Amino acid sequence: MHDEIAPTHEAAFLNLNKAAEYLGISSNTLYVWRHRRQGPPSFRMGRRVMYRISALNEWVIAQEQADPRSNASLNPLTQKPIKRSVRTP
Repeated sequence: MHDEIAPTHEAAFLNLNKAAEYLGISSNTLYVWRHRRQGPPSFRMGRRVMYRISALNEWVIAQEQADPRSNASLNPLTQKPIKRSVRTP
């Protein structure tokens, strides 16, 4: 009698629909981003468009860091004022 061994790892890749669900956006949005070369990196695995989960996580972190509301160092209210040059006639 053979005991079945259940996989102990999670999937490393998600298809477009699962990736959209993972990100909390519509699959149409993710599809449009892919064709505009925006959004998280993707690749083809055979005929299917796939997303590496680690790449999705890295992309989300990059979005947070690029957003001044999430990254205090980018917030214009925390920056020193820029001195304007004075025009001479």
